[in-house]
Amino acid sequence: MGRLSTHVLDTAHGCPAAGMKVTLQKVGADGHAETVKTVTLNSDGRTDGGPLLGPDEMAVGRWRLLFEVAPYFRAKGVSLPEPAFIDTVTLDFGIADAKAHYHVPLLVSPWSYSTYRGS
Repeated sequence: MGRLSTHVLDTAHGCPAAGMKVTLQKVGADGHAETVKTVTLNSDGRTDGGPLLGPDEMAVGRWRLLFEVAPYFRAKGVSLPEPAFIDTVTLDFGIADAKAHYHVPLLVSPWSYSTYRGS
């Protein structure tokens, strides 16, 4: 049963990125992106109510996750320059097998980020 999930860790504070806003978009062949859903991460830095995409929603194609990094760190009281070095992390990725589990973790600070395909 395919699904898409995410998990965001705040590496500056050593904790999950509770309260970070994340938007999932489907990217068409023409490059136009359509928002599928927007969520706010829970106390564990994950989505409430299940995965971003469940088995019935998974589809082969190009996808985009938008992680609202600067607003998250400002809400935590971090003094950021204007504009912030990292405002929104935009991550484009592909789903080649709609029956597989795609996990997209993000490790982030106000100055850096990394991601990978998790398990």
